[in-house]
Amino acid sequence: MAVYDLENYEKLLAEAGEFHGDICGGIKTGTRMTMCGLRFLGIEDIKGEDKKKLLVFVEIDRCATDAIMALTGCRPGKRSMKIRDYGKMAATFIDIESGKAVRIASARKKGNEVDHAKASDEELFHITPVNVPLRPEDLPGKPLRDSQCERCGETVLDGREIEAAGETLCRPCFENANYYLT
Repeated sequence: MAVYDLENYEKLLAEAGEFHGDICGGIKTGTRMTMCGLRFLGIEDIKGEDKKKLLVFVEIDRCATDAIMALTGCRPGKRSMKIRDYGKMAATFIDIESGKAVRIASARKKGNEVDHAKASDEELFHITPVNVPLRPEDLPGKPLRDSQCERCGETVLDGREIEAAGETLCRPCFENANYYLT
C-alpha cells in the first residue's frame, strides 16, 4: 500500500485538518490534490528522503493551500511553494530532480458535491502533465542575485525586477500600484 493511496486518506486529512484548524471542503480538496500530485510524480517519502525534490505552485490563497503545505512540508518561506493567486483551486507539483510536473485542478462544478474519500482522481480533478521551465532563481535556497528599484529604492530579489524604458523597477512601481502609499 502506497502512502498516498485512498486507504490513507482519512489519516492525511486529519493531518491537514490539524494544521489548518478544521476540516472543510478546501482541506478535503487540497488533501486529495496533494495525494494525486505526489502519486503522479512517484514521490513516496515527501517528509523524508524526497523532501528536497518537490516544488509546488498553488493558484489560490485558500484552505487547499494549507493542506498542501501540511502534507508536503513545502512553504513560501523555504521557497518550495510559490503562490500565484489566480483564484483557482489548482496546484502544479514539480519534481525538481526529474523535471516531471503535473497540474491538478478541481473539476468540481458548483453545487455538485462528491465524497472525497471515495471519488476517483478523475472525478475530482483535471490532471494535466505540464512542462514548467524553472530558472535557478526559482529554486529553493538563498537568493542568487538582487537589484534595486530605481523609483522606490527597495531591493528586488532573484530576477523579479522589470526592465522598462531604461529603468530597473520593482513590480509595484512598474504597475503604478503603490498600494502602500497613502
